[in-house]
Amino acid sequence: MLLHCVFVFLQTRGDCLSITPPRDEASVAVRERLYVDATRAAVRGLSVNLVLVLTKLTGGIVTGSAALIADAVNSIGDVASSMAVRGALGMAQVEEDEDHPYGHTKAESIAGLSVSLLITFSAGLLALETVKRFGAELHVPGTAAGVIAGTCAVVKEGIYRYTMRVAKRLNSSSLTAVAWDHRSDALGSGLVAVSLLAAPYLGDWGRYVDPIAALCLCGALIYTGARMFFATAAELMDQQADKETVQQIRSTAESVAEVKAVEKLRVRKSGLEFFIEIHVQVDGMITVDAGHRIAHQVKDHLLVHLPRVRDVHVHIEPYACSSTTPCEREQDDPEPLSN
Repeated sequence: MLLHCVFVFLQTRGDCLSITPPRDEASVAVRERLYVDATRAAVRGLSVNLVLVLTKLTGGIVTGSAALIADAVNSIGDVASSMAVRGALGMAQVEEDEDHPYGHTKAESIAGLSVSLLITFSAGLLALETVKRFGAELHVPGTAAGVIAGTCAVVKEGIYRYTMRVAKRLNSSSLTAVAWDHRSDALGSGLVAVSLLAAPYLGDWGRYVDPIAALCLCGALIYTGARMFFATAAELMDQQADKETVQQIRSTAESVAEVKAVEKLRVRKSGLEFFIEIHVQVDGMITVDAGHRIAHQVKDHLLVHLPRVRDVHVHIEPYACSSTTPCEREQDDPEPLSN
């Protein structure tokens, strides 16, 4: 009984604090499913990376392969990034409050930006350490290091394909960043595997294969990190959403019976969701009350049919004042009557 009362109190308090617009049950279910799928992908990637870290690090220490150790350090960064994304997805689901009227959805984008910086920074440090090794005595690692790297490459390619499929379906910047991190790991591990397996057959040049492979891996990681950084930074700067999404929103708004046209449409992506500012044109002779009702119809229509839309701001314009047929404004101050 006590637990039931506490639950009712928390639920009521949450309803009072939340300023999320009303949605139907189907829309809410789809929105919740977005975060469930994204979280599952992040957790699965985290689990795989933990296993790979132990495998690569143990193999690199035993065989003495710098490239394999560098690959292990990169996987440690993957573990940290997966944990950051997992936490950000949880934060993004927190409803709006007085201090955050637009919600917490940008936490997901911030996580993606953090992952890109982590990848770039760690790759730069690994490159510097690898360059220093050229001044020391080099040796050819055993073929076991190549076999370990090849196995890890296959596993990472599999987790990349899974994560990228989920990221594209959800249009998630943080999961996209994590997916590309998996792909860079797969390519890096594959390069390391080929290099280490070929090293014993290259004579004196074989001892340079390991550090060169490590440098190539670092270069690929820096490129990947920079690419993810600029993509996520554009999202944080409220770049207009992709054309397909904008057109879908425009068509949905224009399907409302009394909407004549959409004059202006701004759509910004915030994490996994979208915020919309839309100007719709209606009959200029209707009352203010009727225009207000149409605005609510547009907003409710968008929220129900587009579950990934977080909130909508609707502005009403008279149809006669459209961009194609501008209306002439009357003079504010009439001319004085002559005596």
